[in-house]
This record gives sequence, C-alpha cells and structure tokens, in this order.
Amino acid sequence: MKIVSPAPDADLPLTERIARAMPELTRAQQRMAAFVLDNTFRAATMRIDEFAEAVGVSIATVNRFSRALGFDGYPQCRAAMVRGFEATLAPIENLRSSKAQVTSVGDLIANSLTQAIQNLEWTRRALDAGTCERAVEAILGARRIYILGLGASGYLAGLLHHGLDPYCENVQAVVGAGGSTHAARQLFKLREDDLVIALGFPRYVIDTVTLCRRLRARNVPMLVITDSPTSPLAPLGAITLFVRATRRIGSNSESSVLAMIDALCEAVAQQAQHSVERTTELTDFLLPWLDVTTAAAAKPGPGNRAATDDKPNPPAKVKKDSAI
Repeated sequence: MKIVSPAPDADLPLTERIARAMPELTRAQQRMAAFVLDNTFRAATMRIDEFAEAVGVSIATVNRFSRALGFDGYPQCRAAMVRGFEATLAPIENLRSSKAQVTSVGDLIANSLTQAIQNLEWTRRALDAGTCERAVEAILGARRIYILGLGASGYLAGLLHHGLDPYCENVQAVVGAGGSTHAARQLFKLREDDLVIALGFPRYVIDTVTLCRRLRARNVPMLVITDSPTSPLAPLGAITLFVRATRRIGSNSESSVLAMIDALCEAVAQQAQHSVERTTELTDFLLPWLDVTTAAAAKPGPGNRAATDDKPNPPAKVKKDSAI
C-alpha cells in the first residue's frame, strides 16, 4: 500500500516544501523545482503560461507540480514564491495590470500628475512643525553635512546638496564612482557635531541602511528623509521627515521628495544668517556664466506690456498731412 505523506504546513517555506517533495517528483517536476530554486524572483513574476513555456512543460504539468508541493494550484504556489518579494515585485505587477487596461496617453499622464498632487497633500498634512524646526536647526548647526543617497536617491542627494550649499559652509554629497565602500570611508570621519542627511525610499538600497546603522552606532546625528514609519531607515534617524512617494507604476515617485527638498532648502535659506549677503555675492560671482540679457528682455518693466495682456493697443491714428 502506498504511503501518503501528510500535507505540508501552510507556513512552510517554499524551499522546504520542494526539499521534502523532491524524492517523489517526476523528472519534469524536478526540472520545475530546480528552475524555481535557481530563479525564484523570475518565477514569481510569471503567469502560469509563461512559467510553463520557460520550463518546457504544459500548463497541466505546472498545476500537478503545484499540487505535489501541497498547494491547491499554481496561484497559491506563485503566492509562496512572491512571499518576501512583495515590495520588490509591486512595480512589476502594477505595470502588468496597467498594460492590461485600455487607457489613453493623456489619461495616463493626468493620472500620474493627480497621484503626485495626492502625495504632496498627504506629505503636507503629515508635517510636524517641531520636527521641521529641529531639522533646520540641525542643518544650520552642523560643522559638516554629508548627504547620503544611493540608487535613485543619489540624484535627489545631488539636488539637496545643490540647494544647501549656498547657506552651509561644508556640504558634501556621498555619491560617485567609488560606490558604497568609498561612502563608508568618507562617513567614517564624521563626529557628533556633524550631520548626515540620509534619503531612502522603496525599494530600499541595503547599503544605505547598513551605512546608517553603522553611523548610529558611532553616535553620528542623522536626519532621515523616507516614506513611512515602516521604512528600515525611520528608526535610525535622530530626526525623520516622512514624504509620501507612492506611484502606481514604478517603485516610488521622486516628485514629492524633490518638493520636500525644495521646501527644506527654502526654510534653511530663510533661517540662515547672512543668507542675503551670501546669495548676493554668489550671484555676482556667477554673473559671467548667466544669460542676464535674455532674462531682462523677457521681464515686463514699467511702461512695457504685460505678457498676460492679450488685448493689443489700437493702432495710432495718422493725420493725413503728417510727414511719413
């Protein structure tokens, strides 16, 4: 009589399910098991027909494989593959869902802009006045400021550096060709009177989290800009600013983060001592590289017609006996 093994525990990891079932799997099923183990992330993104084609089996064989692992069918098996990759896979699933819908380009752009507005409104409502005050005070009181952003946040870090540089004596962006180890070498020099501004959003870069944990252990003050209290960076900052950056297609939206950067730099400019003098001197120094003639010609002045006035002046009446 054939002995039937008990059904696997519902919470059993997929790898352990495969290990337990492997001796009883057919050759085709073992080939599928090997594919899943070697390409778990890729397999998790596949529909049943895509998975069957990738392994070279039929859809029915894929369902039998799923049942051999103790699942009711492929949807449950795929859900187990996805487990742990939810945040990483979300942009892929959102894009897949969006492509299945018939939507005009104009509507797509309008929907994206609407979501950006919603992100900004959520961020504005979630602002805490005390936290904002402490963030600006920390920036203006720091001996040195290092801005840490890796991945897409590296571009945002560069813009934050650009915005703070006129008002702070020593600001550096920890990005560049040296990678994470070079960033670690730079950050190693920081002390308790310095400040690190760390930016991190889904999908979080592990190196950013690792560097911030090391800095926290060394008591280096950190201002964290991230998306939510569940972010791995959120508990690491002495000060944390939350920016909603959700995006229907893609891991996150940079527009609301950039708006927060602009707002933070504006607050620093308002509170910094001698900011007017510094800005004036900087502008004077940059004049050789600025196209001031075009700007002056475009700006309406006294006696010039405003650009918004779409009613032309009536033509001047010419007397018949006037000289031409």
